[in-house]
Amino acid sequence: MAAPLDIDQLQTFIAIVDTGSFTKAAGRVFKTQSAVSMQMRRLEERIGKQLFIKDGRGNRLTAEGEKLLNYARRIIRLNSEAIAAFDDNRLEGTLRIGTPDDYADRYMPEIIGRFAKTHPSVELYIICEPSASLSEKMARGELDIALVTHNPQARSSDVVRTEPLCWVGSANHPLKEDAPVPLAVGRRDCNWRQLACSALDADGREYQVLFTSWSSTVVAAAVLAGMAVSVLPESALRTGMKVLTQNDGFPPLPPVQIGIMKRPGLSPSLMNAITDHITACLDNITPAAVDDDLNGDVSMPRQFPRLRTGHMIPGW
Repeated sequence: MAAPLDIDQLQTFIAIVDTGSFTKAAGRVFKTQSAVSMQMRRLEERIGKQLFIKDGRGNRLTAEGEKLLNYARRIIRLNSEAIAAFDDNRLEGTLRIGTPDDYADRYMPEIIGRFAKTHPSVELYIICEPSASLSEKMARGELDIALVTHNPQARSSDVVRTEPLCWVGSANHPLKEDAPVPLAVGRRDCNWRQLACSALDADGREYQVLFTSWSSTVVAAAVLAGMAVSVLPESALRTGMKVLTQNDGFPPLPPVQIGIMKRPGLSPSLMNAITDHITACLDNITPAAVDDDLNGDVSMPRQFPRLRTGHMIPGW
């Protein structure tokens, strides 16, 4: 009978794929890089197939590595579910989470994915509304946790991330000179809108609000189409956007902070579990890469590395 696959080796294999690096994977699984490399050699021996091949200064998954990845994720998931099924101390219940839709697009996939793997018996109920609306729902006890724009003048929240707030326009559609700045922003109580308008007022630059929407998708569409300028945190920049600086006539903006609001009386175990996951995920987010050679054009933020055949994994 063939020996079963080693769960520890599969977890390390998945960590390499998810982090995009042998070195980073070593930190995630609490092993040395040499131990990680040894585990992968033993896994290749067990499978009888090569999982990685050298490609320049890094390595990439082979077709067989891609094939194993699908099985590895299923095996680890079933293993976690089996353990959780017999854990008398496992967390159960429902968590009501609120987040603005721009945060949902950028941050929630990893937060939800991580939490669901470790706490499969907890149901997540998620709504997307502006920070001001979420604050009101928190006050009425309609939410347990809210991820909001930190604004001490309007609400109380614990800061979990700070990053630059950027002016953005289309990389493919130049702005008209000597014309009021066309803005696409949130509603009047949106903190980013207030910061943008205050900065332009203080700079003496004329502007006109052309698009107002709760939806970050609508605002981004207006920017990418070259119809308006907006403000976004660094991690929310998208391909096709250009960061506008003082050289383009735009005043500097203060950094933005993301905060967590927590409902009093929420189970401490549930609260600690979800806040720990949120904090860890936000800490892992890589800022959007800006290529100076492209005059500020922005590459897609690299929050979730997805490795397919041909994609690079630095370092063995």
